[in-house]
Amino acid sequence: MDDTADRKPVYDPQQLEPLLVSRQHAGDVDGMTALFEPDAVIDRGGGNLLRGKEAIRSYYAEIVASGRKFAVGEQRPALVCGDLALTSTRLPDGDVTSEVARRQRDGTWLWVIDRYSVT
Repeated sequence: MDDTADRKPVYDPQQLEPLLVSRQHAGDVDGMTALFEPDAVIDRGGGNLLRGKEAIRSYYAEIVASGRKFAVGEQRPALVCGDLALTSTRLPDGDVTSEVARRQRDGTWLWVIDRYSVT
């Protein structure tokens, strides 16, 4: 899918999670990947790390192809300190995600670190 209608810039780190979920539900792999810096890291748990946009894109392509949908959780308020923000969401199964976003030079926000579960 190459629907760029929902590819508006993210000027609030609180927007990253809802956009990731909505883009995943729409099958927009490129849109999901666009929410990360080029050298971002995703910790999938069990020592399984994904590094860089290509690895992240491949992972999200697999998830979208599988038909699995991300759950919508209770997003916690972002904790912002200068150009860094900690975002997190409590998922319906009780797991909690945690992410670090960085403000870009143009004022937008992208994730640099994503940990799927901290429980």
